[in-house]
Amino acid sequence: MCGRYASSRRPEDLAGIFEVEKWEPEDGFEPDYNVAPTKDVYAVFDRPLKDVEDPKPVRQLRRLKWGLVPSWSKTPEGGARMINARAETVHEKPSYRRAFSTRRCIIPADGYYEWVTGTSERDLEVEGKRKRPRKQPYFVLPADGSVFAMAGIYEFWRDKTLPDDHPGAWWATCSVITTEAETSPLAVAPAEGPYVLADIHPRMPLMLTPDRWDSWLDPSRRDVEELRSLLAPPPQGLMRAYPVSTAVSNVRNNGPELLKELAGPEEGTLF
Repeated sequence: MCGRYASSRRPEDLAGIFEVEKWEPEDGFEPDYNVAPTKDVYAVFDRPLKDVEDPKPVRQLRRLKWGLVPSWSKTPEGGARMINARAETVHEKPSYRRAFSTRRCIIPADGYYEWVTGTSERDLEVEGKRKRPRKQPYFVLPADGSVFAMAGIYEFWRDKTLPDDHPGAWWATCSVITTEAETSPLAVAPAEGPYVLADIHPRMPLMLTPDRWDSWLDPSRRDVEELRSLLAPPPQGLMRAYPVSTAVSNVRNNGPELLKELAGPEEGTLF
Protein backbone atom coordinates (compact mmCIF):
# COMPACT_ATOMS: atom_id res chain seq x y z
CA MET A 1 0.00 0.00 0.00
CA CYS A 2 1.01 3.64 0.09
CA GLY A 3 0.17 5.66 3.17
CA ARG A 4 3.12 8.02 3.40
CA TYR A 5 5.71 9.31 0.97
CA ALA A 6 8.29 12.06 0.39
CA SER A 7 8.08 14.84 -2.18
CA SER A 8 10.98 17.31 -2.20
CA ARG A 9 11.29 18.31 -5.87
CA ARG A 10 10.34 21.88 -6.67
CA PRO A 11 7.38 22.44 -9.03
CA GLU A 12 9.65 23.86 -11.73
CA ASP A 13 11.77 20.71 -11.57
CA LEU A 14 8.69 18.51 -11.88
CA ALA A 15 7.48 20.64 -14.79
CA GLY A 16 10.75 19.95 -16.60
CA ILE A 17 10.74 16.21 -15.86
CA PHE A 18 7.18 15.67 -17.07
CA GLU A 19 7.19 18.29 -19.86
CA VAL A 20 4.41 20.25 -18.18
CA GLU A 21 2.94 23.15 -20.16
CA LYS A 22 0.81 24.77 -17.44
CA TRP A 23 1.76 25.22 -13.80
CA GLU A 24 1.81 27.94 -11.18
CA PRO A 25 5.06 28.89 -9.42
CA GLU A 26 4.81 28.72 -5.65
CA ASP A 27 6.16 31.40 -3.36
CA GLY A 28 7.76 29.94 -0.27
CA PHE A 29 7.81 26.36 -1.57
CA GLU A 30 8.67 23.85 1.14
CA PRO A 31 9.60 20.20 0.49
CA ASP A 32 7.37 17.65 2.20
CA TYR A 33 9.28 14.68 3.60
CA ASN A 34 6.25 13.16 5.29
CA VAL A 35 3.30 13.41 2.91
CA ALA A 36 0.21 11.98 4.61
CA PRO A 37 -3.39 11.35 3.49
CA THR A 38 -5.65 14.42 3.08
CA LYS A 39 -2.67 16.65 2.30
CA ASP A 40 -2.51 18.64 -0.93
CA VAL A 41 -0.08 16.86 -3.26
CA TYR A 42 1.37 17.51 -6.70
CA ALA A 43 -0.17 15.67 -9.63
CA VAL A 44 0.47 15.75 -13.38
CA PHE A 45 -2.41 15.29 -15.83
CA ASP A 46 -3.50 16.13 -19.38
CA ARG A 47 -6.71 18.16 -19.51
CA PRO A 48 -8.10 21.09 -21.54
CA LEU A 49 -7.59 24.44 -19.85
CA LYS A 50 -10.58 26.00 -18.12
CA ASP A 51 -12.30 28.89 -19.92
CA VAL A 52 -10.32 28.29 -23.13
CA GLU A 53 -12.02 27.48 -26.44
CA ASP A 54 -9.32 25.09 -27.63
CA PRO A 55 -10.35 21.59 -26.43
CA LYS A 56 -6.85 20.17 -26.85
CA PRO A 57 -5.55 18.61 -23.60
CA VAL A 58 -2.72 20.49 -21.95
CA ARG A 59 -0.25 18.88 -19.58
CA GLN A 60 -0.69 20.50 -16.19
CA LEU A 61 0.87 20.35 -12.75
CA ARG A 62 -1.39 21.26 -9.88
CA ARG A 63 -2.24 20.42 -6.29
CA LEU A 64 -4.88 17.80 -5.52
CA LYS A 65 -6.08 16.56 -2.16
CA TRP A 66 -4.86 13.02 -1.44
CA GLY A 67 -7.96 10.92 -0.79
CA LEU A 68 -10.39 10.55 -3.66
CA VAL A 69 -13.96 11.78 -3.31
CA PRO A 70 -16.24 10.38 -6.07
CA SER A 71 -18.26 13.00 -7.93
CA TRP A 72 -21.50 11.34 -6.79
CA SER A 73 -20.57 11.30 -3.10
CA LYS A 74 -22.90 13.24 -0.82
CA THR A 75 -20.08 14.28 1.51
CA PRO A 76 -16.25 14.32 1.28
CA GLU A 77 -15.85 12.43 4.53
CA GLY A 78 -14.80 9.13 2.95
CA GLY A 79 -11.85 10.64 1.09
CA ALA A 80 -9.33 9.89 3.83
CA ARG A 81 -10.07 6.18 3.40
CA MET A 82 -9.67 6.27 -0.39
CA ILE A 83 -6.01 7.11 -0.74
CA ASN A 84 -5.23 3.91 -2.66
CA ALA A 85 -6.94 2.03 -5.50
CA ARG A 86 -5.95 -1.55 -6.34
CA ALA A 87 -4.67 -2.07 -9.89
CA GLU A 88 -6.54 -5.35 -10.09
CA THR A 89 -9.97 -3.80 -9.49
CA VAL A 90 -9.69 -0.05 -10.21
CA HIS A 91 -11.51 -0.52 -13.54
CA GLU A 92 -14.62 -2.01 -11.91
CA LYS A 93 -15.03 -0.41 -8.48
CA PRO A 94 -17.84 2.20 -8.55
CA SER A 95 -15.71 4.76 -6.70
CA TYR A 96 -12.83 4.54 -9.17
CA ARG A 97 -13.93 3.26 -12.56
CA ARG A 98 -15.01 6.60 -14.08
CA ALA A 99 -11.81 8.28 -13.02
CA PHE A 100 -9.77 5.34 -14.32
CA SER A 101 -11.45 5.68 -17.69
CA THR A 102 -11.07 9.44 -18.13
CA ARG A 103 -9.07 11.10 -15.34
CA ARG A 104 -5.66 9.54 -14.85
CA CYS A 105 -2.68 11.30 -13.37
CA ILE A 106 0.87 10.83 -12.19
CA ILE A 107 1.72 11.62 -8.58
CA PRO A 108 5.45 12.37 -8.34
CA ALA A 109 7.41 11.27 -5.28
CA ASP A 110 10.99 10.81 -4.17
CA GLY A 111 9.92 7.45 -2.76
CA TYR A 112 7.51 6.00 -0.24
CA TYR A 113 7.63 4.72 3.34
CA GLU A 114 6.52 1.29 4.43
CA TRP A 115 6.59 -0.32 7.87
CA VAL A 116 7.82 -3.81 8.75
CA THR A 117 6.96 -5.69 11.90
CA GLY A 118 10.01 -7.65 13.06
CA THR A 119 9.77 -11.44 13.28
CA SER A 120 9.87 -11.59 17.07
CA GLU A 121 7.35 -8.78 17.29
CA ARG A 122 5.01 -10.59 14.91
CA ASP A 123 5.25 -13.74 17.04
CA LEU A 124 4.24 -11.79 20.12
CA GLU A 125 1.38 -10.21 18.22
CA VAL A 126 0.10 -13.62 17.09
CA GLU A 127 0.29 -14.91 20.66
CA GLY A 128 -1.70 -11.92 21.85
CA LYS A 129 1.08 -10.78 24.15
CA ARG A 130 1.60 -7.44 22.45
CA LYS A 131 -1.25 -5.41 21.01
CA ARG A 132 0.91 -2.71 19.40
CA PRO A 133 4.06 -4.29 17.94
CA ARG A 134 6.96 -2.01 17.16
CA LYS A 135 7.48 -1.50 13.46
CA GLN A 136 10.54 -0.50 11.46
CA PRO A 137 9.97 2.03 8.66
CA TYR A 138 11.78 1.64 5.36
CA PHE A 139 12.14 4.15 2.55
CA VAL A 140 11.66 2.71 -0.94
CA LEU A 141 12.86 4.62 -4.00
CA PRO A 142 14.27 4.17 -7.51
CA ALA A 143 17.85 2.96 -7.22
CA ASP A 144 19.06 5.58 -9.72
CA GLY A 145 17.53 8.47 -7.76
CA SER A 146 15.02 9.35 -10.48
CA VAL A 147 11.48 10.49 -9.74
CA PHE A 148 9.06 7.85 -8.48
CA ALA A 149 6.12 8.36 -10.83
CA MET A 150 3.12 6.82 -9.07
CA ALA A 151 0.11 5.96 -11.22
CA GLY A 152 -2.95 7.81 -9.96
CA ILE A 153 -6.52 8.81 -10.72
CA TYR A 154 -8.30 12.06 -9.88
CA GLU A 155 -11.82 13.37 -9.45
CA PHE A 156 -13.78 16.58 -8.96
CA TRP A 157 -16.42 16.90 -6.27
CA ARG A 158 -18.86 19.78 -5.90
CA ASP A 159 -19.80 20.93 -2.41
CA LYS A 160 -23.44 21.87 -3.00
CA THR A 161 -23.68 23.65 0.35
CA LEU A 162 -21.50 26.46 -1.03
CA PRO A 163 -22.19 29.05 -3.76
CA ASP A 164 -20.52 28.69 -7.16
CA ASP A 165 -18.05 31.50 -6.54
CA HIS A 166 -16.85 30.13 -3.20
CA PRO A 167 -13.16 29.03 -3.31
CA GLY A 168 -14.05 25.77 -1.59
CA ALA A 169 -16.99 24.87 -3.82
CA TRP A 170 -14.97 22.37 -5.84
CA TRP A 171 -12.66 19.68 -4.49
CA ALA A 172 -9.99 18.11 -6.70
CA THR A 173 -8.90 14.81 -5.17
CA CYS A 174 -6.77 11.81 -6.10
CA SER A 175 -5.79 8.23 -5.25
CA VAL A 176 -2.57 6.29 -5.76
CA ILE A 177 -2.88 3.00 -7.65
CA THR A 178 -1.19 0.07 -5.92
CA THR A 179 -0.10 -3.35 -7.13
CA GLU A 180 1.47 -6.51 -5.73
CA ALA A 181 4.93 -5.87 -4.33
CA GLU A 182 7.92 -7.17 -6.26
CA THR A 183 9.29 -10.56 -5.27
CA SER A 184 12.54 -10.18 -7.21
CA PRO A 185 15.73 -9.02 -5.45
CA LEU A 186 16.08 -5.31 -4.83
CA ALA A 187 18.66 -3.46 -6.91
CA VAL A 188 20.14 -2.26 -3.62
CA ALA A 189 19.08 -4.11 -0.47
CA PRO A 190 19.84 -3.18 3.15
CA ALA A 191 22.63 -5.19 4.78
CA GLU A 192 20.26 -6.88 7.23
CA GLY A 193 17.34 -7.38 4.86
CA PRO A 194 14.64 -7.30 3.61
CA TYR A 195 15.95 -8.30 0.21
CA VAL A 196 12.69 -8.04 -1.76
CA LEU A 197 9.87 -5.52 -1.51
CA ALA A 198 7.31 -8.21 -0.74
CA ASP A 199 9.17 -8.84 2.54
CA ILE A 200 8.35 -5.28 3.57
CA HIS A 201 4.70 -5.24 2.52
CA PRO A 202 2.59 -7.27 0.03
CA ARG A 203 1.53 -4.09 -1.81
CA MET A 204 3.38 -1.15 -3.35
CA PRO A 205 2.51 1.94 -5.41
CA LEU A 206 2.49 1.22 -9.13
CA MET A 207 5.49 3.02 -10.62
CA LEU A 208 5.16 4.17 -14.23
CA THR A 209 8.37 4.21 -16.25
CA PRO A 210 8.81 7.20 -18.62
CA ASP A 211 7.82 5.14 -21.68
CA ARG A 212 4.27 4.85 -20.25
CA TRP A 213 3.72 8.43 -19.10
CA ASP A 214 2.15 9.79 -22.29
CA SER A 215 -0.16 6.82 -22.80
CA TRP A 216 -1.29 6.87 -19.17
CA LEU A 217 -2.06 10.59 -19.19
CA ASP A 218 -3.79 10.65 -22.58
CA PRO A 219 -7.51 11.28 -21.79
CA SER A 220 -8.54 10.06 -25.25
CA ARG A 221 -7.55 6.52 -24.29
CA ARG A 222 -10.68 4.98 -22.81
CA ASP A 223 -10.58 1.33 -23.78
CA VAL A 224 -10.56 -0.47 -20.44
CA GLU A 225 -8.47 -3.44 -21.53
CA GLU A 226 -5.92 -1.20 -23.21
CA LEU A 227 -5.69 0.91 -20.07
CA ARG A 228 -5.35 -2.15 -17.87
CA SER A 229 -2.31 -3.19 -19.90
CA LEU A 230 -0.61 -0.01 -18.69
CA LEU A 231 -0.96 -1.27 -15.12
CA ALA A 232 1.63 -3.99 -15.64
CA PRO A 233 4.43 -3.79 -13.05
CA PRO A 234 7.63 -2.00 -14.14
CA PRO A 235 10.77 -4.00 -14.99
CA GLN A 236 12.35 -5.72 -12.00
CA GLY A 237 15.51 -4.56 -10.31
CA LEU A 238 14.81 -0.81 -10.37
CA MET A 239 14.22 -0.25 -6.66
CA ARG A 240 16.20 0.05 -3.46
CA ALA A 241 15.07 0.18 0.17
CA TYR A 242 16.71 1.12 3.43
CA PRO A 243 15.69 1.56 7.07
CA VAL A 244 14.94 5.04 8.40
CA SER A 245 14.15 6.49 11.81
CA THR A 246 10.85 5.70 13.48
CA ALA A 247 10.40 9.48 13.72
CA VAL A 248 8.62 9.28 10.36
CA SER A 249 5.79 7.40 12.06
CA ASN A 250 4.65 10.70 13.57
CA VAL A 251 3.11 12.89 10.85
CA ARG A 252 4.16 16.01 12.76
CA ASN A 253 7.80 15.22 12.01
CA ASN A 254 8.86 16.61 8.66
CA GLY A 255 12.41 17.21 7.49
CA PRO A 256 15.24 15.77 5.37
CA GLU A 257 16.51 13.83 8.37
CA LEU A 258 13.58 11.45 7.88
CA LEU A 259 15.30 10.16 4.73
CA LYS A 260 18.61 9.46 6.46
CA GLU A 261 19.64 5.85 5.96
CA LEU A 262 20.23 3.88 9.14
CA ALA A 263 23.04 1.35 9.41
CA GLY A 264 20.43 -1.23 10.41
CA PRO A 265 16.90 -1.58 11.82
CA GLU A 266 16.37 0.09 15.19
CA GLU A 267 16.55 -2.12 18.24
CA GLY A 268 13.63 -4.51 18.66
CA THR A 269 12.60 -4.58 15.04
CA LEU A 270 15.17 -6.95 13.55
CA PHE A 271 14.09 -9.65 11.15
